[in-house]
Amino acid sequence: MTTTTLAVLVPLLPFLGAAAGLLLGRSAPGFVRPLAVLPTLAALVLAAVVAVRQGGGRTLDAVTELTPTGSVPVELALHIDGFAALVAVLVGTVATCVQIYSTGYLRDDPRYASYAALVSLFTSAMFLVVYSGDLMVLLVGWEVMGICSYFLVGHYWETPEARAASLKAFLVTKLGDVPFLIGLLALATEAGSFRITKILGAVASGSLDHPTLIALLLLAGVAGKSAQFPLHTWLPDAMAGPTPVSALIHAATMVAAGIYFVARLLPLFEASRAAMVVLAVTAAVTMVGSALAALAQDDIKRVLAYSTIGQLGYMTGALAAGDRGAAVFHLLSHGAFKALLFLAAGVIIHAAGTNSLAAMSRMRGLRDRVPDAYWTTTVALLALAAIPPFSGFFSKESVLGVAEHVATGHTEHAPGAAGWTVLVAGLITALLTAAYATRLWLLAFRGQGDEAPDHGRQPVVMNAVLWVLAVPSLALGGLAFRLLPDWFDGHALTPTLTTSVLGTGVALVGGIVTYAAWRHTTEPASRTPLGAVAAHPEGDAALVEAEAIASHRPAYGDVASAPDPSDPGRLLLGPLHRHAADGFHLDAAYTTLFVRPVQAGASLVRFLDREVVDTYVRAAGTLPRLLGAAVRRAQTGNVQTYVSALLAGTVVLAVAAVLVATGA
Repeated sequence: MTTTTLAVLVPLLPFLGAAAGLLLGRSAPGFVRPLAVLPTLAALVLAAVVAVRQGGGRTLDAVTELTPTGSVPVELALHIDGFAALVAVLVGTVATCVQIYSTGYLRDDPRYASYAALVSLFTSAMFLVVYSGDLMVLLVGWEVMGICSYFLVGHYWETPEARAASLKAFLVTKLGDVPFLIGLLALATEAGSFRITKILGAVASGSLDHPTLIALLLLAGVAGKSAQFPLHTWLPDAMAGPTPVSALIHAATMVAAGIYFVARLLPLFEASRAAMVVLAVTAAVTMVGSALAALAQDDIKRVLAYSTIGQLGYMTGALAAGDRGAAVFHLLSHGAFKALLFLAAGVIIHAAGTNSLAAMSRMRGLRDRVPDAYWTTTVALLALAAIPPFSGFFSKESVLGVAEHVATGHTEHAPGAAGWTVLVAGLITALLTAAYATRLWLLAFRGQGDEAPDHGRQPVVMNAVLWVLAVPSLALGGLAFRLLPDWFDGHALTPTLTTSVLGTGVALVGGIVTYAAWRHTTEPASRTPLGAVAAHPEGDAALVEAEAIASHRPAYGDVASAPDPSDPGRLLLGPLHRHAADGFHLDAAYTTLFVRPVQAGASLVRFLDREVVDTYVRAAGTLPRLLGAAVRRAQTGNVQTYVSALLAGTVVLAVAAVLVATGA
C-alpha cells in the first residue's frame, strides 16, 4: 500500500469509527468501546508507518481537484513533511491514550457512546489539519474541531458551568475565526491558490501585496484557537468538561492547531517584521500573565489550563524568533507531559472525591492512595518545570536558545527586539513555571487539607495509560534533540550553555522559593479544621466529577470555600494574588467593553422596534379600521333611512348645482 493511501486512511479511520459509534451506540452498546479505541489505534499505527516512510526526507505531496470553482481552486491535497509526520504521531498517541483511559473513566456514563464518537471525530479533524496541503480543506478540520470542543466541553450539559463554558469556548474561538477566514481568502486571492506549496512559492517570490495585513488577520484566528492573549480566556473555563477531554484539547488537538498552522506558513509571517513583533509581544504577555495566573489558582485543572496557555506562549515565542523546529519540538514534548498531567489529575480528582473544580488546598493523604498518579505526576511536573534530563528541559531550552540567537543578531529571520522580548519573558516564565509546578505538587500530595473518603482503586487502564505517557515525558527530550534536526529543516536543537544555565537556575530558584514559602506557611500547626467531609459513594471518576459539578461544590464534600493559610501562592504573589486568581479581570473587562455595549445596543433596537416601528404599523392599521367602523354604522338595513339619505343627497346636489349656476 502506498504512503499516500496510508495517509488518507489516517483521518478516515477515526471518522468512520465516529460515524459507526453514533449509529450503533444505542442498538449495539457492546460495540461502542471497540469502535472508540480500535480505529484510533489503527490510525496511530498508520501515522507511525507514514512517519517511518517519510523519515524526515522529501516532502510527500499529492493532490486532486475537488470540483471547478471558476476562480481559486479547492483541492484535496496532502503535504506531509517531517513536521506533519511527527505531529500526526503525537495526535494519534494522545487520542488513543484518551480513548483507552475513557473506557475506565466514563465506564458508567450514560452518554459514553456520543462522547467517544465525538472524541474520534475530534481526532479525525486534527489529522486533517495536520496532513492537509490545501488551506480550505484545512479550514474544514479547523472548524470541525471547534464544534467538537463545544459538545465535549458541554458533556455535562445539566450543569450551568458546563453550558456556559462550552458556549464561551465556541464564541471566543469563532471571534478569532472570522478574521482568520478573511485572511485565508485574501491570501488565496493574492497567491492564486489555497495550496500551501504555491502560497509559500508566492511568498518566496515576493508576489504578495499585503503580507502584514494577511498575517495579522491569520494571527487573530491562531490566538483564538491556541488560546493566546487576548483570546485565551475560554480555555480555563473549558475545565468544566470531562478530564480526558481536557487532556485531548490541551495536548494534541485544538490549541496545537494554531501553533502548527503558523509553523506551516512561517515564511509568510517572516515576510512582515511587524507581524513577527506582534507575535513576540503576544507570546511574552501570554507566557508571563498565564504563569502568574497559574500560581494563584486553587483548582488543579485550572492550574494546568493556565500552564498550557503559557507553554503555548513558548511555542509562539519560538515562531516569533523564526524557528519552527524549536516550536514543534516543544509542541511534541509538551503534548506528552501535559496529557499525562491531565489524566493523572483525573485520577487525583477521583481519589480526592472532588470535582473538576478540585481545590488542591483541600487535598490530603493522596500520595499513598494514588502511587501511580503520584510518581507519574512528579515526572510530568519535572518536565513542565524544565528540569534536566526530562523532556521539557530540552524543548524549552531550544526555544530560549533560538530567542538568544535572534536577540544577539545572529539571524535575519526575525527582528532583534522580538528575540529579546521572548528571551526575557521566557526566563521569567521559567521561574514562575517551576514555582506553580512545585506548588501543585506540594498541595496535591503533601497538603494539609481534610482527609477525603477512600473511593477504592482506579481502573487498571487509567493507571496503565499514565505510565505509557510517562516514558516520553522522561526520555523524549534527550533523544529528540539529536534526531529531530533531520526532520525539522536541519536546524540544531542542542541546548546552549548560556540559556541552559539561566533557565535551569531560575527554575531551581522558583522551586526552592516556593518550597520555602510552603514550609513557612505550614509550620504553625494550628490550622482551623475545615469541617466535616461528606462521603461520596464508590463510583467511577466521571460520575464523581459530574455530580460534584452539578452540586456546585467548591471542594470535596460540603466544605465551604475559604482562603487556605498554607497556600504558598498567596505569600509569593502578595496583593497581586487576588487579581491573578481572577485572570487579571479580563472577563470583567470584556464584559464592560463589549458585552454591555452590545446588550445596550440590543435594548435600544428593541425599544425602537417596539415604540417606533410598531407604532407606525399599529397606526397604519388603525386608520382603515376606523373608516371601516364608520361605514359599518351607515349600513342599518332600514329602507326608510336609505331613502331619506338619498333624498338628502339629492337636495344637497340640487342646491350645489343652483349655487354653481348662479355663480356662473
